[in-house]
Amino acid sequence: MKRRSLYALFFACTFLADAGMAAEDVSEILNFRQYSPLFASAGQPTPEQLSLLKPAGFEQVIYIALSNSRDAVADEDVLIKNAGMDYIHIPVIYDAPTTTDFYVFASVMQRDPDRKTLLHCAANYRASAFAMLYRVLYQGVSLAEAKADMNAVWTPNEDWRQLIFEVLAEHDIAPDCAGCDWTVSE
Repeated sequence: MKRRSLYALFFACTFLADAGMAAEDVSEILNFRQYSPLFASAGQPTPEQLSLLKPAGFEQVIYIALSNSRDAVADEDVLIKNAGMDYIHIPVIYDAPTTTDFYVFASVMQRDPDRKTLLHCAANYRASAFAMLYRVLYQGVSLAEAKADMNAVWTPNEDWRQLIFEVLAEHDIAPDCAGCDWTVSE
């Protein structure tokens, strides 16, 4: 019964969104950041917020937290697919991110870079770090700008700083830039 109620709520919200509710309500998603017309990252959307993604023009959702994360939405994949969007799940362990995790994400993005995409995790920590790297490596955004956007959400811990440094080094990019303080917060 709970699943049926969730679906009813999802479709009711979709109808209301299509009927004129502001698509910009996606900006209310936890730590939502719109980097370009085609790319945004965020923390975990609620089922109601997921229903606003399609009317806001999103075509795919990439989820990079674990499916058993504390605030994960049950059946998020079903909700997204039923709304007519693509859903990609790349489970990234928060305290053990790998370069492979990042490159799997990047390959999904590169497969069709003109699709409006929401990248999300639980709080937009993982997602903002991947977004920062992707924007620098594939979209020509300066490291200083991309890092400032990431730092508006969080300061990466040692595990994530190490991942960022490894990926940047693989592309011969030094992590040094004007205003780039990589000190790990305690």
